Amino acid sequence: MSRIGKAPITVPSGVDVTVDGQNVTVKGPKGTLSHQVDEPITVSVDDGVLSVQRPDDERESRALHGLSRSLLNNLVQGVSQGYERKLEIHGVGYRVQLRGSDLEFALGFSHPVKITPPDGITFAVESPTRFSVQGIDKQLVGQVAANIRWLRRPDPYKGKGVRYAGEQIRRKVGKTGK
Repeated sequence: MSRIGKAPITVPSGVDVTVDGQNVTVKGPKGTLSHQVDEPITVSVDDGVLSVQRPDDERESRALHGLSRSLLNNLVQGVSQGYERKLEIHGVGYRVQLRGSDLEFALGFSHPVKITPPDGITFAVESPTRFSVQGIDKQLVGQVAANIRWLRRPDPYKGKGVRYAGEQIRRKVGKTGK
């Protein structure tokens, strides 16, 4: 049995979970999210506890059991607390500014790079080299942060670029190093 799949999800107060067949909708103080659970998996809610069951020990059912539980847990956590991904910019002249709701980057290109947030995502700039991506959908927050990091990936020789906060970049020795 999947250790992750059989763990119950405790629903915090202020969060409402409704199960309509295979569709699970979670409403909380930060917003509303829904997820379509794949077919052999069933979801039930009793007394503030969300549980995920599988009908048999088939390979596909076992694979979907833990995945479905993790995705539903992400929904519950997203509408109650939200998700945040912090990023840093390293490099001389590299900076970020908040223009309205958009981010404007100076990353060594001949032009500033502008990023517009999709629905449900907000940006916060702490300093010209530190900013964060916030939202209730874990997958969307991670994807937007990865797209921003892709603008100027960290260089292994000089360490310049956009990186996640706390990310360690493996540095390479240049031509003169032995």
